[in-house]
Amino acid sequence: MSLEIVILSAGKGKRMHSDLPKVLHKVAGKSMLRHVIDTSLTLDPLKIHVVVGHGGEIVRQSLTSLPKEIFSKINIVEQKEQLGTGHAVNTAMPYVQKDSMVIVLYGDTPLTPTNDLKALLNACPKNGMSLLTAIADNPFGYGRIIRNSDGQIEKIVEEKDANAQEKLINEVNTGMMAAPAAVFNEYLPKLNNENTQGEYYLTDLVALLRRDSKEVNPVKAPDFSVLCGVNNKIQLSFIERLYQERAAKSLLEEGVTLADPKRFDLRGTLIHGKDVFIDINVIIEGSVTLGNNVSIGAGCVLKDVSIGDNSIISPYTVIEKSELKRHTTIGPFARLRPGNVLEDEVHVGNFVEVKNSHIGFGTKAGHLSYLGDSDIGTDVNIGAGTITCNYDGANKHRTTIEDDVFVGSDTQLVAPVTVRKGATIGAGTTVTKEVPEKALVITRVRPIYFKNYQRPVKNKK
Repeated sequence: MSLEIVILSAGKGKRMHSDLPKVLHKVAGKSMLRHVIDTSLTLDPLKIHVVVGHGGEIVRQSLTSLPKEIFSKINIVEQKEQLGTGHAVNTAMPYVQKDSMVIVLYGDTPLTPTNDLKALLNACPKNGMSLLTAIADNPFGYGRIIRNSDGQIEKIVEEKDANAQEKLINEVNTGMMAAPAAVFNEYLPKLNNENTQGEYYLTDLVALLRRDSKEVNPVKAPDFSVLCGVNNKIQLSFIERLYQERAAKSLLEEGVTLADPKRFDLRGTLIHGKDVFIDINVIIEGSVTLGNNVSIGAGCVLKDVSIGDNSIISPYTVIEKSELKRHTTIGPFARLRPGNVLEDEVHVGNFVEVKNSHIGFGTKAGHLSYLGDSDIGTDVNIGAGTITCNYDGANKHRTTIEDDVFVGSDTQLVAPVTVRKGATIGAGTTVTKEVPEKALVITRVRPIYFKNYQRPVKNKK
């Protein structure tokens, strides 16, 4: 039997106080809906049906921008009227194959564990339903699980419809359930909206199935905190910190040293070697790889970066979409924009910006320079205040600096231009033509002195 997943993502999210649809708010740099989709993919479903409503066009755009291999599994279903969770699932069912198994998930519950969903599938009877429940310290707002004297589940009562005694129950409905498509197709049309909300509750399926002596198997999740839905910014921040705490704990268990696990943010994936140290307030985004004995200073931001063994990234450095090889030293306060490859033992110092450049072995740019669209050889010295003038107002041009070149301070290299091997550029020089091998070039203006010069003064009021 194939598996299909229905993700409910049509809610407006009024309590988020945002124009952005609720399910697109981010946890760890990724939308809540994307988290749920990624979890769904671990179950290898035939199709993922995403039900959209409020802000549906924005959600649709976010889905169409997914990688093709993911989007090919997604079917977007529009719920034109928001008449409740039962109505939402019923809207998706015409697109589900009649012999499929179906799991219902929620786009605002981003940390749903795969293991809980596997347990839900394993517990689902052939002609009934399985339901994911949990014990909540504070069950307010959640549907209560009502069991009979034999401990069997009989129904679910929503918070607004529960009486005082039912509200004392702390076993709650997470909203996630599994059943054969045939069960949903048979019982969803039987739902009514005779409740305080005037909505078609998906949870009422439990009572309908039990009335027909159908089997409903509750599966109690071990941790309710990861199954909390997000309805406001307070809950969003709670889920964010929960995600980060778990990510930090996992890295610590793998041997990464975090100066303070509570001041570390992982917004992507981190592959690492041994003896990695990460100081406070570091942000990891996208796909980052750190080799052995790498040290990341306080306040650094790394996005889609590979850093080789024995490298040191000093505080408040920003690096994105770049490859740094072994024994590199970067920063503090450096910025590496996309497209860089830095070979072994390269040094990029404070307030140096590098973009779309290849820098060879042992080259050093100590401070206050801009190196854009450049190819720099080995053992080159880049003096302070050096600028590769790569943009002419319409097009970008490349600068080539060959091996063993010395570039003096306050130098401008107007691209396209080449500096040949072993050349020396005197401080304060503007290079506009090719510099020959082992040549010295200086373009300073001869100084003019005016003796006894009187500086202008302000008129006294």
